[in-house]
Amino acid sequence: MISPEQVKRVREAVNKERLLDTAVKLIGIPSPTRHAGAVADKLAEILSDDGFDVERPVADWPEAPAVVVRWRAGEGGRTIQFDGHLDTVPLEYKPPRIEAGVLYGQGSADMKGGLAAAVEALRALRDSAVLTRGAVLLTAHDHHEGPWGDSRQIHALIEEGYVGDGVLIPEYLADRITVAGRGQAVLEITVRREGERVHEVLRPEGQPDVIAAGAEVVRRLNALNLELANTSYPYVGSETVFIGQIHSGEMFNQSPVDCRISGTRRWVSGHSVDALKAEFQGLLSGVAKDTGTLIDGEFIFLRDGFRVDESHPLVAALQLAHVSATGQSLPLGAKPFVDDGNSITARSGSPALSHGPAALGAHTTDERTPVAELVRVAEVYALTAIGFCHG
Repeated sequence: MISPEQVKRVREAVNKERLLDTAVKLIGIPSPTRHAGAVADKLAEILSDDGFDVERPVADWPEAPAVVVRWRAGEGGRTIQFDGHLDTVPLEYKPPRIEAGVLYGQGSADMKGGLAAAVEALRALRDSAVLTRGAVLLTAHDHHEGPWGDSRQIHALIEEGYVGDGVLIPEYLADRITVAGRGQAVLEITVRREGERVHEVLRPEGQPDVIAAGAEVVRRLNALNLELANTSYPYVGSETVFIGQIHSGEMFNQSPVDCRISGTRRWVSGHSVDALKAEFQGLLSGVAKDTGTLIDGEFIFLRDGFRVDESHPLVAALQLAHVSATGQSLPLGAKPFVDDGNSITARSGSPALSHGPAALGAHTTDERTPVAELVRVAEVYALTAIGFCHG
């Protein structure tokens, strides 16, 4: 249980101005994926100035060593991990600003704002002395956003033992407890023919049509998507194949030499990724044989599917913390996107729940997060630590 006195002490310890100062400093440093070294250094400096012992494991990316803090409240108890990424999608940089109670800027939603809230939760736990057992592990890293990054840092951190007994990820999802999620791969397909570009009326007889072959690839992938829709899984629904881009040709009456198709494949936990790749390559091979074209396909694995036991103590602790902080319970549900929680749960066995601010504009140039949401996340994270670490 979390007592009213513990809630009061956490709320008094969460400092909104300090939280915002941290968020603004992190957002103020551009950090597109694979280039988060400067902001990682800044976070390490902030935490060190706050009196925490900071570790900088290389974690397979010496260009931007990860940032780690281990803080122990007392003997016994569980370790809760707050994990966040410092990199942002490579869009036009927008500097931070605060207007009418809203924090703007690149990373304010995804996810420097949420990470700053997690840092504030760690401070509040230390300053309030309300946590008497267990420990907090804070980790922050690069290489999150795919396909520009390949998740190498979180994978290395897991392999090196930087994993708690339960993990919270402050992604921009505030309305559920994420007990399941699908894996994702990016599909990159190129349909080619031999020869040069040529006017349509000068095409040799029997020349393969790359656009028609590309259309057949799309048709068969759509047919696979319809087949997958026949099976529904708890929380996540069905697996999917999605096509978002198709490009070919330079002008209306020229026979092109290639056709490029991009999309995604999403699946539930328990599948073999090698089997999914083989399914994809087999489909492409069939189209190439039937159309006389050459087809290359990349199945770019991002993260695997996952499932968290609904009875796990972390689920109960997050629910209790949210009720204590807001008076409202959260439904169990699926995570619609993939994030580092997929990797942590699938690779380490420790459950990772994504819960962060109700933010807007992720993966756009108009990211924004209500300041009140960042404060709420800091309170919920600190209260979750109490329920989880104390057991």
